[in-house]
Amino acid sequence: MIYRINKKINKLALSTLLAAGLALAAPGLVLAQDATNGMPGDWLSRYASPRAVGLGGAMVAVADEPSAALWNPAGISWLKQNELQVGSVQLFDDTSINGLGFARPSSRMPSFGFNLLYLKSGEFERTNELNESLGTFDEGDLVMALTVAQALSRDWSVGANFKLARQSFEDFSGSGMGFDLGVMGEIMPNLRVGASALNLGGPTITLRAEEESYTPEFRGGVALTLLGGRSVTSTELVHRDGPGTQTKVGTEIWVQSLAIRVGYYIDNVAAGFSYRLRNGLQLDYGMADHELGMNHRFGLNYRFGGYYADSRANPEIFSPTGQNPVTKFLLAAQTKADAKDWTLTIRDKSGAVVRSYAGQGPAPAHVIWDGKSEAGMPLPDGNYKYSLSVTDLEGRVMSGLERTVEISTGGPQGSVGIQ
Repeated sequence: MIYRINKKINKLALSTLLAAGLALAAPGLVLAQDATNGMPGDWLSRYASPRAVGLGGAMVAVADEPSAALWNPAGISWLKQNELQVGSVQLFDDTSINGLGFARPSSRMPSFGFNLLYLKSGEFERTNELNESLGTFDEGDLVMALTVAQALSRDWSVGANFKLARQSFEDFSGSGMGFDLGVMGEIMPNLRVGASALNLGGPTITLRAEEESYTPEFRGGVALTLLGGRSVTSTELVHRDGPGTQTKVGTEIWVQSLAIRVGYYIDNVAAGFSYRLRNGLQLDYGMADHELGMNHRFGLNYRFGGYYADSRANPEIFSPTGQNPVTKFLLAAQTKADAKDWTLTIRDKSGAVVRSYAGQGPAPAHVIWDGKSEAGMPLPDGNYKYSLSVTDLEGRVMSGLERTVEISTGGPQGSVGIQ
């Protein structure tokens, strides 16, 4: 018996299959007319995390989150903290991609990472040549990647992915293995380059009797960091047989705990944002335009341990003329190489530095502040921002989150009801 997808379902089915993974698909390329869509591994090539979408997919020279190891495995050795990442994108007509990633950076030993991606399509109707329904079927694609990266020096690292891919379609399934290679380096302060070769040696999957291999892919790009690490602009070239060479570009800027991103991929506009919470959590959102509709994706990152600098005021509100005349800044830091020096900076609402503490070697356990300026003059009531930065012997700077401490000498305030 010959099976076929009826005409009513055909357009929906093709759109779903060819858009699956589709983080950023080029508009104007109608999927049924583009011979490259639906190639083995096409969904993985087009996948992008919420943050990567906002950067236009230009991540090969950034690669600073677990899922970025899928584009450049050398990147995880540049991470500062252990990081756990989950994400989900609802594509078209019940097709979705869910991801889980973890990365653990190391200083002298290799850094390790793991990623799991699963694509689940919606159900397609199967009919015979008389257009009679014979039930439904769906497609599932799964990729597991183990990443190993090693820093060659302070400025250069290499990495590799060993990945297993499995595909199921109707009553058929198959799996195969392949690997990726990547390199990343800083050629001058604030300018980083990255390159990767993906899908080398497979994976090759056999469904029914025919072997199909993921298409080899080559990426290269640069990323420029400005504003003390609060802004990054990245661009990237991607080449693979079929689509040819494509260009990606995006920019990101952090304003305290909020990041705004905008990117461009061929003719597609992409954007997104992130918000960092004090407990190490980060909420990510990204969206990309597409001729079949807007894609929305959501993610959650959790950073812990690893290499970091952190400071916390106790109490967070104090009065130099009251019962709590000082506050104690609790300092904590872990650096990849031995600590060279540290600085705790306190700024007023205009951003001007009103007091700073510094020293050689590792940061002390705490620093006491009496609410006075560098000149020893009492500062006015209000909120003040503070942060800790630590530099190691190899020149790496660990910068902590900027937090708020308040000087209040006016005493408790409130309202009294009159009866």
